[in-house]
Amino acid sequence: MTPDDGSEWAAFAPPAFKPDTALPVIQRALRDLKLGPRSGGLAFDLRGKPVVTLDPGETAIEAKLCRRQQLTPEWDRFTIDSAGAQRKWLDELKKRLARWEHED
Repeated sequence: MTPDDGSEWAAFAPPAFKPDTALPVIQRALRDLKLGPRSGGLAFDLRGKPVVTLDPGETAIEAKLCRRQQLTPEWDRFTIDSAGAQRKWLDELKKRLARWEHED
């Protein structure tokens, strides 16, 4: 049974997303995936081609992920504003890296 006002369930809310603590975790994951940091660790490349850019904000991290590995890529934009969004974005990055490795 759930209470009508939801007050009992407020204790089970996930913690607030903190971009300043999530950014180093994301950067470490990108380095673990063999991406080279550029621009102070807010952009990453693979074999000299840009792949990821990160723009941390107050409540979220705006991330751009290239569609195809090119010198001037087209970007897909993502807003990382929760731990779930962070995991989903990293999973998408891993899929693209695997696809690019297979295409080479």
